[in-house]
Amino acid sequence: SIIWFRKGLRLHDNPALLAAAAGADHLCPIFILDPWFLKSDKIGVNRIQFLLESLTDLDASFRARGSRLLVLRGRSEEAPSCQAAASLPGALQEWGVTRLCFEHDTEPYAKRRDVAVRQLAEAAGVEVVAPVSHTLYDPQVLLQRNGGRAPLTMQSFTKLVDGGGCAAGYRCIAAPSWPQAAALVSSSVAVPSLTDIGYPPTGTTPFKGGESAALARMADYLSDKGWVCAFEKPKGNPAAFVRPSTTVLSPYLKFGCLSPRLFHAKLQQIYAERNGMHTQPPVSLRGQLLWREFFTLCGAAIPNFDRMAGNPICKQIPWVDDPERIAAWEHSRTGYPWIDAIMAQLRQQGWMHHLARHSVACFLTRGDLWCSWEAGQAVFDKYLIDADWSLNAANWQWLSASAFFSQYFRVYSPIAFGKQYDKNGDYIRRFLPVLKDMPVRYIYEPWTAPLSVQQAAGCVVGKDYPRPIVDHQAAMKENMARMKAAYGASK
Repeated sequence: SIIWFRKGLRLHDNPALLAAAAGADHLCPIFILDPWFLKSDKIGVNRIQFLLESLTDLDASFRARGSRLLVLRGRSEEAPSCQAAASLPGALQEWGVTRLCFEHDTEPYAKRRDVAVRQLAEAAGVEVVAPVSHTLYDPQVLLQRNGGRAPLTMQSFTKLVDGGGCAAGYRCIAAPSWPQAAALVSSSVAVPSLTDIGYPPTGTTPFKGGESAALARMADYLSDKGWVCAFEKPKGNPAAFVRPSTTVLSPYLKFGCLSPRLFHAKLQQIYAERNGMHTQPPVSLRGQLLWREFFTLCGAAIPNFDRMAGNPICKQIPWVDDPERIAAWEHSRTGYPWIDAIMAQLRQQGWMHHLARHSVACFLTRGDLWCSWEAGQAVFDKYLIDADWSLNAANWQWLSASAFFSQYFRVYSPIAFGKQYDKNGDYIRRFLPVLKDMPVRYIYEPWTAPLSVQQAAGCVVGKDYPRPIVDHQAAMKENMARMKAAYGASK
């Protein structure tokens, strides 16, 4: 059997792995590096580093059980395997494979890939097994229960899942060893380094990939049961950077290093101990899992979900294509320290708090710069270690008031919002060191500081740090009028 890892980079609660191992004389765990994705202009080094760390951790888990992970190169439909085969079909034939197992995936690219692979495998007489385990619920079952359509509100989604059955349970693999696979191929299929695949030698994210790190992080945050039961989104501190005010489990869920079903079961266990004395969806920790389910279902069911054109739920808003503004936003040159610090954290760490994401997304689109949410989506997809196709598209539509959310008059201030959480500006000083010596009074608005103060702080606006790219109040007023007109035209 072959167990083909794509997401689902874990041993625990992995039904595809269990299916591959059942009755197999040999188990071949493989991961295929797709060169289309291994381009620095598409995906930043931090996410690739997180992926490689996850693969290394998975390989170590297999080696501890007498096996190993085989990392193949090439497109998934035509995966070269150095000595074993020239392609995946060749590997199936040369290894004598009778069963191919992988986790079901709902993303458009994955659907096309998996249809092609399934056809190749079945033509070779190979059984294909693709169970659902990336989500709590089977998206296809939910769509059938809802008349073939995705629900468009969290309220209707919650009603659907709470009234239509329970989340699946989880299983942990207890087998002490697996049949060896290392003898089938050469050592050239080891997990590569960053430099092996054309990236710089190291990333800058503090978050380490892998199942081991995922389980340790989950245990750490869930050990504080009071915090778990009191968790209430959107509360939390977007400026907390030493210990984030959320779990930062999103990248581990994205890569499948952590099973959402295991996380869900642990939460339900803690909630049961508190006899209902805990927050509820959509604001609770369980609610965050349900948001993930909701947006994944929308992405699976709604055509062209990641773009405005041809997207039936997306408002058709006449955004301006302004590469200079988009580049200034991406590279922390807007002249608004709160916005620029958030984008610096994104580039450096590959992650930021959800309220920080809200701030910069609103600023780029309806709040200030009037640039398309699709441009922001692409930047997030490049830098975020937790970039998830469905969630990224859904959140950008939400925050630009293009879908799901219509209160476009609620705008995040690039000045006042950050002050609510960090009056001293420590977050700005951490991620924008050019402003580290700016007095507290001016840290969010350095252009208002007298020149002598700017010089004393070693940061002269217009020289060492940009002037504001737009006047926030004027831009906000103009953009609200634009949104009102766009909403009127879409009725």
